[in-house]
Amino acid sequence: MKKYVAELIGTFWLVLGGCGSAVLAANFGGDGNPFGIAFVGVSLAFGLTVLTMAYAVGHISGGHFNPAVSFGLWAGKRFPSSELLPYIIAQVVGAILAGLIILIIASGADGFALTGSNPLATNGYGSHSPGGYSLLSALITEIIMTFIFLIIILGSTDRRAPAGFAPIPIGLGLTLIHLISIPVTNTSVNPARSTGVALFSGNIEIIGQLWLFWFAPILGAVLAGYLYYSYFAESSSPSVEDMEN
Repeated sequence: MKKYVAELIGTFWLVLGGCGSAVLAANFGGDGNPFGIAFVGVSLAFGLTVLTMAYAVGHISGGHFNPAVSFGLWAGKRFPSSELLPYIIAQVVGAILAGLIILIIASGADGFALTGSNPLATNGYGSHSPGGYSLLSALITEIIMTFIFLIIILGSTDRRAPAGFAPIPIGLGLTLIHLISIPVTNTSVNPARSTGVALFSGNIEIIGQLWLFWFAPILGAVLAGYLYYSYFAESSSPSVEDMEN
């Protein structure tokens, strides 16, 4: 049970820190205000949430905080299939709680409304893409970004990699992913993150687009996991059976 609680808290922090910074601080004070962190600051916020929680509870649960990461580690023979569903449930619950907290806090400001293309820092394509990008652009972006994210995770946590440093490249990798893809999809690479805020967005179209932000990240993650295990992993790497024992 400790693992599931750790995943819930870690995902809660990821969504609260990342999406919360986008809703509360990205455009604080209006355009041109020096106190607004803009999308560069939001990108950094997402990276910092993963870095801090990976060090805080990664030794308890592995620090997934993302259903796509769990699937990618499973495909890479680093995670048992029996743990997939409880991990995903914990991650989604943590994300939903964070989405609710963001809505409650944001509603305390005069003039707050769930308007615009991406209310509550939701993800989307077409009219719900920050830059107006198409479904195909969003699909390709989310697959590739999650693929690379899992390669970073699998490589930095490989037992041949320097020990103890994995959260740093993982956090910086997620920052870079956001710097690239916020204009396209508002950056998901994480089905729980997308779901947690979409449910409170008040927009049925955004909820209807959630399928892409489950399908594409999981596909990209599974492809990365399979590639890493079949091509980059040591032949003597521990199997899932070894992990369970």
